[in-house]
Amino acid sequence: MFMRYRFSTYQSHYKNLLLLGIPVIIGQLGNIIMGIVDTLMIGHYGTMELAASSFVNSIFTLIIISAMGFTYGLTPMVGALCGKGDTIGVGGIVKNSLVANTLVAALLTLGMIIFYYCLNYIGQPDELLPLMKSYFLILLTSIPMVLWFNTFKQFADGITDTRSPMWILLSGNVLNVLGNYMLIYGKFGFPELGLAGAGIATVFSRTYMVFVGFFMFVCCKRYRSFWLGFKKCKTNKRDFWELNRLGWPIFLQMGMETASFSLSSIMVGWIGPIALAAQQIMLTVSQVCYMLYYGMSSAVAVRVSHFKGQSDILNLEKTATAGFHLILILAVLTSLPILMLRNVIGGWFTGNQEVSIWVAQAMIPFIAYQFGDGLQCNYANSLRGIGDVKPMIVYAFIAYFVISLPIGYLLGIVLKLGLVGIWFAFPFGLTTAGILYFRRFRKSVSRLY
Repeated sequence: MFMRYRFSTYQSHYKNLLLLGIPVIIGQLGNIIMGIVDTLMIGHYGTMELAASSFVNSIFTLIIISAMGFTYGLTPMVGALCGKGDTIGVGGIVKNSLVANTLVAALLTLGMIIFYYCLNYIGQPDELLPLMKSYFLILLTSIPMVLWFNTFKQFADGITDTRSPMWILLSGNVLNVLGNYMLIYGKFGFPELGLAGAGIATVFSRTYMVFVGFFMFVCCKRYRSFWLGFKKCKTNKRDFWELNRLGWPIFLQMGMETASFSLSSIMVGWIGPIALAAQQIMLTVSQVCYMLYYGMSSAVAVRVSHFKGQSDILNLEKTATAGFHLILILAVLTSLPILMLRNVIGGWFTGNQEVSIWVAQAMIPFIAYQFGDGLQCNYANSLRGIGDVKPMIVYAFIAYFVISLPIGYLLGIVLKLGLVGIWFAFPFGLTTAGILYFRRFRKSVSRLY
């Protein structure tokens, strides 16, 4: 049952969500800053390099966010066990998660190798293909690193230690920026590698984060009981299949959401290199808002899973509602400055005036979908927190493949509205997803009372 708004009703939940969510947001912002710096450095190195990175990054973003979705299946399991005080069980779940994520990494790498051999046949500009291919192969090597690091990150988030992953992410991003500077432009005696240098710096920073995450898990005093459980417990079918039961629906839900953007980049590529360069800038800016929402909604998932483990359904429900209130505030705080600066944002990334004009036009549909994006982030993670993830596959398919992508093709390609038409499809898809997740959450919570 959802209650009338009273600040006192949600005050403690706001406080707890902010304490958990702000470190996650800072860590996510670190990731976004890394993407922004990559785009800035590549954009000022060359427009062709920026266009090539747009396509490749769109494809890898699809894979990486989907992979992160699979690791998110660990969080509700860890949260529920922590709610019961079972630290040994948490350690065993982490071990099984590492095994499951290694297998997923192998499958994703194989799939991307197959996709690599199809690059010549998907209608991308011929002049960009050599740049795309070399950058693609470099990033391919980092897929396992993403899954392994996120295993340790989701474990830490699940036990409400969101600060440690934040510091690892921030330090990894600093290394990435330094690597970009040295390898893109050839500084401090390193060769000038351009786009390939950006890829090498990204792989190095992701490898660093895995090693630090593992070291933290093994050596940190706070994690000693979990490490004992990790050593004591064996991999087993029950935990392995439960991780897969939770992980694959989230993988598919987040994958289909990201695919609505990544596959749109293929359509943008049909328009030309200028549109692709503008697309990369738009994706970079859009990820700022998305990761802010997802940082806060990750805190919602953790708190919801803890209350689920304690069978405290009333506070579970209040947490989800309070999370949406905070995300709405974030949406307003980010949308207003972006709207006011839409005519100058493109110039931050590139000196090409035509690219900047396309970016300014696409900012209007971008602002229009912020409410829907915040709604779907909050309630997708609320459903993740209670372990009700399977219905999200169907909802995501309807929102992104039945609604968003066809509308984007109709407006952008058939009606020739270009990049702006493609971006005007996103408000329809994201808002539909948010409404469907919200309705499912209400239905699931009513069954728990």
